[in-house]
Amino acid sequence: MADNRRGQASATGIGASIPRAEDRRLVTGKGRYTSDFAPDGLCFAAMVRSPHAHARIRGIDTAAARAMPGVLAVLTGAEAAADGLQPIPHNPEWRGPPDAELRLPDGFEVFVSPQPPLPSETVRHVGEAVAMVVAETEAQALDAAEQVLVDYEPLAAVTDALTALEPGAPLVWPACAGNLALTCEVGDAAATERAFASAAHVVRFQTQINRITGVPMEPRAALGEYDAASGRYTLRTSSGRGVVQTRERLAITLGVPAERCRVVFGDMGGNFGTRNAYSPEYTLVPWAARRVGRPVKWTASRQECFASDWQGRDLAVSAELALDADGTFLGLRGTNTSNLGAHCLYFWPLRKGLSMMQGVYRIPAVHFCGRAAYTHTTPTAVYRSAGRPEAIFVIERLIDLAAAECGFDRVDLRRRNLIPADAMPFTTAVGVTYDSGDYAAGMDAALQEADWPGFAQRRAESAARGLCRGIAIANYIEITSGIPRERAELRVCTDGSIELVVGTTSSGQGHETSFPQLVCEWLGVPFEAVRYVVNDTDRVVAGGGSHSGRSMRLASIAIGDAVEALVARAKAVAGHALGLPPERLAYADGVVAAPDGRSLDLRGVADVAATLNSLPEALRGPLEGVGDIVNRAGGYPYGSHVCEVEVDPDTGHVQIVGWAGVDDVGLAINPMILHGQAQGAVVQGIGQALLEACRYDAASGQLLSGSFMDYALPRADTVPNIETVITEVPASSHPHGIRPGGEGGTTPALAAVVNAITHALADYGVRHVEMPTTPEAVWRAIREARTS
Repeated sequence: MADNRRGQASATGIGASIPRAEDRRLVTGKGRYTSDFAPDGLCFAAMVRSPHAHARIRGIDTAAARAMPGVLAVLTGAEAAADGLQPIPHNPEWRGPPDAELRLPDGFEVFVSPQPPLPSETVRHVGEAVAMVVAETEAQALDAAEQVLVDYEPLAAVTDALTALEPGAPLVWPACAGNLALTCEVGDAAATERAFASAAHVVRFQTQINRITGVPMEPRAALGEYDAASGRYTLRTSSGRGVVQTRERLAITLGVPAERCRVVFGDMGGNFGTRNAYSPEYTLVPWAARRVGRPVKWTASRQECFASDWQGRDLAVSAELALDADGTFLGLRGTNTSNLGAHCLYFWPLRKGLSMMQGVYRIPAVHFCGRAAYTHTTPTAVYRSAGRPEAIFVIERLIDLAAAECGFDRVDLRRRNLIPADAMPFTTAVGVTYDSGDYAAGMDAALQEADWPGFAQRRAESAARGLCRGIAIANYIEITSGIPRERAELRVCTDGSIELVVGTTSSGQGHETSFPQLVCEWLGVPFEAVRYVVNDTDRVVAGGGSHSGRSMRLASIAIGDAVEALVARAKAVAGHALGLPPERLAYADGVVAAPDGRSLDLRGVADVAATLNSLPEALRGPLEGVGDIVNRAGGYPYGSHVCEVEVDPDTGHVQIVGWAGVDDVGLAINPMILHGQAQGAVVQGIGQALLEACRYDAASGQLLSGSFMDYALPRADTVPNIETVITEVPASSHPHGIRPGGEGGTTPALAAVVNAITHALADYGVRHVEMPTTPEAVWRAIREARTS
């Protein structure tokens, strides 16, 4: 629907802040997660995982485990190979619109590692599964797993991407020379060199952006079933890639046609990218179900999650910003080195980051090199807003450093270099075209919301208590894309309800509420009339799941097309019943009406379609409409966030005391949900900036952050009152003006927090504090600055 008509359904349509329909079910314990399903005959699986970061498997002795009480099977890579299980087709996609074109050196071949569901020769990270035990109970499976004896030959390991690229580093994959999976560049090297040669100021910055993991409340789980009569597999699990994409990979790894696989998701207790890439267990559990002839369920322990859930970030950056004497940006250059871990799941974080390094600023010359390295660590995937927070962190830190080192005001320096609204659409120096936006207005709104002018008084009050106070602003933009195909189906049921089937999947985004709101708005029916159906390949024909800010952006187009198709079909069917051509009929608020006052509601039209024998064959059957779209246009949400902190210089403790964020979503479908998404995104960014880190021992490759004793998450006392403002500058690249709204707060948060901390500690001479900015890290930065 090109226009957003508001009729009878406006109270529950676009722009209505109605509570999430799913919340009552979830908060009263009626949610159904993977581990809640228990079919008859259920047995349980436990994984045997490698304690080594790199080792050769010389043999696996399963005899003792097979003899344990209740054990039904002990399966290894040998059985997997014998049964024809295939490597996981991750398809990491190193290039494609709407991102910047990544140029490879002549003759360079990208290396994508094979990942068998169970390796039989070599393990490449701590926590990699090498065997699976199936038993009558979960306790029996876990006990038997401890009796599986694996003979390992430990080998040298490397955990750091920069070290992995050094000559002589241990190889993760012998076929990948120097551990270099990908090397590329964006922008114009010659033009950037000229810009730096003419610069009055050059600011340099190096950083190692910390590796983190999603830690969703619900651990990963899978339930597999096999029907011997039909030869059909069923997998219950959850993934941000959706049921259709999961089924494709399940079929490939099992070596069977997709028609012999069914994938069903229940409720999903969080994702944040941790569940997006396909996991080996999704194949192993249905395969085990066929082997033992019974349903098999596996649920990861929290320790397993820390070792084997896909992780995120981990980017080494070296960057420079060139400015003229007045502070105008002239050029930006640098190198980003991404740590892939042991397997290549995605190049998206590197690719997205390289596309967004200049943020919302006019920088006429940009050149960045990108590298992706294999290491003996858990693979990294697409943690929330993959690649964009890293890019914004670098450019926003560079701007604050330039202001401090060259004598500019931080806000004025940003305002001088912002892309103006009247320059839209704007093509950046690396070839990405921003469709629309008013970045200056967003920044001004954030400064006002944060009471920036009142900071000096608040700083004096903190100083009187012996505390250092700092404030910072970070402007951001994202480029979102994701799987380009999405499908929506609308069907009028016999009871008059409207069934909506969409190929996305929710892990807390509120689709069960916001998608029906679109139907209410455009079809003019009550909210209660819409039944949302999702997450079952027996019902969902196509769709790409929920990742990369694609859900509302693409589903809204598909739903709009489905509404138009349904209304057109309703008019055609009603026309036969009323004896009028469809063009003589009007549709509004669930009713097809003739000029003489005769009318049929949608339920009545559906009855006609099901019963009127004189209808043409093409109009008989269910009253439905389908929208099936392929859209590769990017989405460009943007905004500005202000963070205010107090730092205790004696202990290094950082307390965030204020947060104000402005996020532009183009068109707010449900502002209440958007505010919740923004606040949750900010908290995740705060967690990375202050607390979180996946740490490995450099010598052994051992995971050092394998529990909540070692991996800290933000708590209630970590998080300030987060004030969020939603603005709506229509996105010109979207038919409804919508921009994604699920990741924005995470993207600027890293820069906002670290810039605020360094501002608070400016009088001590602290230039930078690496993330996570723990009390120890801040305390050491103060002490080192004092002695330097």
